[in-house]
Amino acid sequence: MSLDNPFEIGIFTFGELTRDADGRPIAPATRLKDLLEWARVADQAGLDVFGVGEHHREDFAVSSPQMVLAAAAAQTEQIRLTSTVTVLSSSDPVRIHEDFATLDQLSGGRAEITAGRGAYTESFPLFGQELERYDEYFEDRLDLLLAIRDQESVTWEGSTRAPLRGAGVWPRPFQEKLPVWLAVGGTPASVVRAGVLGLPLYLAILGEPARFAPFVELYQRAAAQAGREPNRVGVTSHFYVEKTSQGARDTFYPHYSSYIAQNMPRAGRLDHAGFEAWASPQGALFAGSPAEIVDKILWEHEVLGHTRFLAQVGLGGLGQAQTLRSIELLATEVLPEVRSALSAARVA
Repeated sequence: MSLDNPFEIGIFTFGELTRDADGRPIAPATRLKDLLEWARVADQAGLDVFGVGEHHREDFAVSSPQMVLAAAAAQTEQIRLTSTVTVLSSSDPVRIHEDFATLDQLSGGRAEITAGRGAYTESFPLFGQELERYDEYFEDRLDLLLAIRDQESVTWEGSTRAPLRGAGVWPRPFQEKLPVWLAVGGTPASVVRAGVLGLPLYLAILGEPARFAPFVELYQRAAAQAGREPNRVGVTSHFYVEKTSQGARDTFYPHYSSYIAQNMPRAGRLDHAGFEAWASPQGALFAGSPAEIVDKILWEHEVLGHTRFLAQVGLGGLGQAQTLRSIELLATEVLPEVRSALSAARVA
């Protein structure tokens, strides 16, 4: 994050295959083509980050973020390219670092890794792993990933894979080191881990944003106790913007309710009252006019002090034209206003 860009805004997707407006499942090839266009438009419009998440289910198009990000790298020039997330528990850190270092070379230093444990467990049987060792796999493999990031010659031993003795992991990235963020869904132990390791932290805001403030405080306290400077905090949120608040909500509600029914069934049926509550000024959902989105980002920044906002776009089979327009408005009407307001606040 440069001094010219004190607050970063970007977009991300899991490539979900929710049924489209005609009730047909979106084909994986269509969804992948769509999201590469999202990356191009976001880059051209001036957004800072494009992210793709990893799932191993039939209702998602992306199982390998690094493959999709490599395609995006060839079609973009400035935007940073990140996984959101890489399911490190069921991945080989050697392979992950090699892939993202290659992406970094291809993109001229724009790659990042966001490591997480993942919200689903399908990858464990796929890769022959024991689900009861879920936490052990993540801790062990994060340790190895960071060792590879920091050393060209790696000597490491853990409990979930073969040891390395003076191993070289190539290529090295274009950047001095690959940025590694840690994604957290609200588990205190994960927040503490990020602070102790000095890693930048993503919070997935799926409830009231204000309830995540104690996690930021815990993160900062854990970093200080470990003798580290607290790193950056980013937040991710579901998102849709139109010129008018009512237009945004009328358009988005049926798509978003379908998305929630498919991907968050424990939340129950999302009726209009629930949707409006989530989209309220202090709710978790960013759906409204550009002015409303600006106000909400600024309020959330006051509460959490984050310096990166990632908007999850294209949810629930939303049309391509509507998604692209939402991305453009985020870049042209939301981002400049947020930066201007925060710059003015610093001067004051």
